[in-house]
Amino acid sequence: MAAAPKNPRPCSIADTLALVGEKYSLLVLREVCLGNGRFDQLVRNTGAPRDILTTRLRRLVDAGILDRRPYSERPPRFEYRPTRAGLELEPVLMTLMAWGDRHLHADDDRPMVIEHACGHELVPQVICPACGDTVRHEDLTAHPQAAGWTVAGPAVA
Repeated sequence: MAAAPKNPRPCSIADTLALVGEKYSLLVLREVCLGNGRFDQLVRNTGAPRDILTTRLRRLVDAGILDRRPYSERPPRFEYRPTRAGLELEPVLMTLMAWGDRHLHADDDRPMVIEHACGHELVPQVICPACGDTVRHEDLTAHPQAAGWTVAGPAVA
């Protein structure tokens, strides 16, 4: 088996996953976006062990994805709320949920439905802001910006 490359492709996906890709991190964000930001709610609704949850919360706060706010002085207790950066991840959560609904659940077996303010069920889509078209794989062209990289991998010197 070949060793992992020492310098993998520079990538915003990898950088983001380094912050939110650990087990339970996106589930914590889901719960906080749903308004369940107290520690006991997070333990119950994510299934995360308390010690791991504590570590994930600290990392998400340090990364600027969650805010930690006191809600009781005696005993000291805190709740977590999404920051602007955390709320920017909510469409990612909605898209992951829609993928799971399509590929892992029958129509009558979906665990949750999200309703938009217009009163209709949310069906997330990625839309090109320039032309308004729905983004499809066949319409995309990657242009690597990192020096020394092509779409296929490192440029040969």
